[in-house]
Amino acid sequence: MTQLWDLSHIKPNSDIVLPGETIPALFWNAVAQRGPATWLRQKHLGLWRAWSWNQCAEAVREIGGGLLSLGFAHGECASILANTVVEWVWADLAVLSCGGVSNGIYPTDAASQVHYLCEDSRTRILFVEDDEQLDKALEVRDQLPQLRAMVVFDMEGLHQLNDPAIISLAALRERGRAYLAAHPDALQQRVQDCKPDDLAILVYTSGTTGKPKGAMHLHAGLVYTVRGYNTLVAQDERDERMCFLPLCHIAERMGGEYFALYTGTKLNFVENPETIPENVREIAPTVFTAVPRVWEKFYSGVMIALKEASGLQQAAYAWGIGVGTAIAERVLAGQTVGRWLKLKFQLAQWLALNNVRKMIGIHRARFLVTGAAPISPDLVRWYLALGVPMLEVWGMTETCGASTGVPAERMKPGSIGPAAAFNEVRLDPATGEILVRGRNVFAGYLNLPEKTTETINADGWLHTGDVGVMDADGFFRITDRMKDIIITAGGKNVTPSELENDLKFSPYITDAVVIGDKRPYLTAIIMIDQENVEKFAQDTDVPFSNYASLTRSREVQALIQREIDRVNQKFARVEQIKKFFLLETQLTAEDEELTPTMKLKRKLVEKKYTARIEAMYR
Repeated sequence: MTQLWDLSHIKPNSDIVLPGETIPALFWNAVAQRGPATWLRQKHLGLWRAWSWNQCAEAVREIGGGLLSLGFAHGECASILANTVVEWVWADLAVLSCGGVSNGIYPTDAASQVHYLCEDSRTRILFVEDDEQLDKALEVRDQLPQLRAMVVFDMEGLHQLNDPAIISLAALRERGRAYLAAHPDALQQRVQDCKPDDLAILVYTSGTTGKPKGAMHLHAGLVYTVRGYNTLVAQDERDERMCFLPLCHIAERMGGEYFALYTGTKLNFVENPETIPENVREIAPTVFTAVPRVWEKFYSGVMIALKEASGLQQAAYAWGIGVGTAIAERVLAGQTVGRWLKLKFQLAQWLALNNVRKMIGIHRARFLVTGAAPISPDLVRWYLALGVPMLEVWGMTETCGASTGVPAERMKPGSIGPAAAFNEVRLDPATGEILVRGRNVFAGYLNLPEKTTETINADGWLHTGDVGVMDADGFFRITDRMKDIIITAGGKNVTPSELENDLKFSPYITDAVVIGDKRPYLTAIIMIDQENVEKFAQDTDVPFSNYASLTRSREVQALIQREIDRVNQKFARVEQIKKFFLLETQLTAEDEELTPTMKLKRKLVEKKYTARIEAMYR
C-alpha cells in the first residue's frame, strides 16, 4: 500500500527495457522476451479470459497473413471501427506488422463521419466490431471506391450474410494461416522492411472547429515517446492497468496499448462502458489512468453513499479524511510527517479510508494519472488524502500524448508539472501560449500542409493553443484555451475553465460551459449528473416523470443554484456566475454536443443554444 510520506517507489526509469525502433519490432521482441506470460485479459458474459504474449502473437500473425492474402501493401491504410476490445489491439498490431498505416474510428461516429475518415485516410481495409458498426460502413460503401474489404470481429446476427467484400475475423485468420503456410517468411519480411521514418498511425482530432484533421505519427516518434513515458510514470511487468478509453484516442493508444506493450504491464479490458465501476473493483489496477470525468464520477459516488451511511460511519469517514488531508498538506508542502500522524493515518485507513478505496477499486493503486482535460485541484487533494497520489499529465494528439507531468515527489495540485525529459516546453512571450518541441511532436496533418505549417513553426515549435503560466520551479499551469478566454463587456479577462472545474467538483454537475465574452456578466450552461440528481429527487420527494422534467423542477434548480453559490464565493464579483440553465436532454457520446471523451463542445453548445443564452441576458 502506498504511504503518502514515502513515494520513493514511484520513480522514473530511463533504461531501455525493450529493444526495437518500430512498433512491430517492439511487439515481436516483447513476444520473444515474455512469451508465456499473460498480457491481455477481457471480461465477456461475466467471465474473464486471458491471452499470453504467445497467444496474442498467434492472433496478430494470422490477421497479418490474412491482410497480405488480400493484397494489403506497405504504406496502405486500414481503419478500425470498434469499441475498446482485444481484437482492436490485434488488428492494430497486424496492420503495423504488415508495414501499413493504422487508423482508429470512434464507435460513436455516424455513417457520414465514417465515410469522411475512410476517404481522407484512403482506407483499403476496414475492421468493424459487429453488425451495428458494419451497417454504418455499408451505408457509405458505394462512396468509398478504394475500400477493398471489411472484416467483422463479431459475426453474431450476420451468419446469413453473403457478401464477397465482407469477411469475419475468424475467416481472415484462417486465410492468414494458409497464406503463411505457403509464404512462411512474408510477414517477418514486412516487419523488417518497416522503418522508423515510416508513417505508423493516424489519430483524427475531434473536429470541434471544422472537419477532423488526421495527425500523422511516425514509428520513430511513437517509440521515442513510449520510452519517454517511463521517465514520467514508470511501470513494469508487475503492474496491471485497465483499458477502457477509446483506443482511437491518443491517450489509450499510447498510455494503454503501446506503453503496456513496451513495459509488459498487463492490460485488462472492461466488459462494456456501463460496467466500468464494477470492473475496476474486480481488476484493482496498480496504475490507473483516466480522464477527469471518471475521477469526478467516483468521488460523487462516494459522497452519495456517505449520505446513506450511518452516523458512526459518517463520523469515521470525516475523521479519517481529516487525518489524510493533514498528511497530504504536509506532503505537498515538502514537510516531514511525524510518527504520531502516521499512526493516526494507519488507524484512519482501518476505520474508513481502506473501504473508500475498495469501493472505488483503487486499493491496489500505486498512483493515479489524470489527463485529457483540466481537473479540480480539490479533487486531486481528496484522492491524495485517501492515500493514493494523483499525478496530472498534459499533452495533446499532436504531442503524442503526455508532454508534461507532475512528479510524485513534488506534487502541485492545479499544475500540469514541468516539461517531460523527452521534449522542450516554453511559453510564447507575446501570447502566453504553450509551445512544445521534440521528437514526440507529430509529422503533420494528413493532406493539409497549410494547417501543418500554421501549427508547427520554422523552428519546430508546436503551437498547442493552450495558454498557461510557469512558476519559479518550472511547473506549468494551464489557464485556458486561447480561443476560450472570456473578455467581458467591462474589459475583465476571465478564465472559464477555473469556474467550470470547480462546478464539476459537485456530485450533481457533470459538465459546465461558462458564457460571457463581450457580455455584461457571466452565465453558465450546466449538464447535471443524472444518477445523483435523481437520487436527490427521490430522497426529497421531488416528483419527475423523465429527464427533462427533472431538470425543470424548482427543487433541482435550487440545488444547482446552491452549487453555483458555493463556487461563486471563491471568485471576485465580476467573475461570478449570475444566471444558468440546465440542459434538458440526457447526452451520450453519440450526441453532437459531446466529444468522444465526454466533454461538452463549447462552440457547438454556444451555437446550438443561442436562444436560451440570449434569454439569460435580457
